[in-house]
Amino acid sequence: IANREGISWRNKLGIQEPNYFGSITQASTIRLGLTPDGQDVYVPMKDIVPMVDPNDLVIDGWDISSLNLAESMERAEVLEYDLQRQLYPLMASMRPRPSIYFPDFIAANQGDRADNVLTGSKMEQMEQIRADIRDFKSSNDLDKVIVLWTANTERFSAVEEGLNDTSETLLAAIGRGEEEIAPSTLFAVASILEGCPYINGSPQNTFVPGVIDLAEHHNVLIGGDDFKSGQTKMKSVLVDFLVGA
Repeated sequence: IANREGISWRNKLGIQEPNYFGSITQASTIRLGLTPDGQDVYVPMKDIVPMVDPNDLVIDGWDISSLNLAESMERAEVLEYDLQRQLYPLMASMRPRPSIYFPDFIAANQGDRADNVLTGSKMEQMEQIRADIRDFKSSNDLDKVIVLWTANTERFSAVEEGLNDTSETLLAAIGRGEEEIAPSTLFAVASILEGCPYINGSPQNTFVPGVIDLAEHHNVLIGGDDFKSGQTKMKSVLVDFLVGA
């Protein structure tokens, strides 16, 4: 939002301008070759590979907390105050959709904020997620929807024959409301059935064999197992590469 709206803010170092420094797609360059006089030629990666401009992205999502995004930003205490102050009116109208909450899968301390949750059977809740995806896509006239799991890390689910080892057994288990079907797995299945790539950002076993089988059957991309660890590893590899280049 700050980049899109051109919002600058003050911190202890002075005036900060929004940018995409640190973004692989927006700030990295690729060496194409040499000029006739031997000078290296670099081109922005975003100009080589077709990519959506981040300022054109439309954001929506789910949360077990009913706080709007401005209130959540305040609660998180991450962004600089002057930036929060300017973002608040732009984010106050952004409210999360009700989400799936199974207390057995996440830390007990999340219970106090779980006031925005879906009800009904596991199949009914998964179908609501599918309906939300369709509504989001049609309401915003979008070409593609990508679902990212950025929620709490869940406990591991049991992987059992006849429960979640194939797409057929997984869908049947969801229909029966089996206890070992995790919220993240329901989101993954909903995304796959709607043809949406699903990126998992937490170190849990969301991608049980049945989810992988379902994704392959529908030819839908799924991936990821931990945003934080992946970011650290990626930075280490890229820093060495970029410095060496």
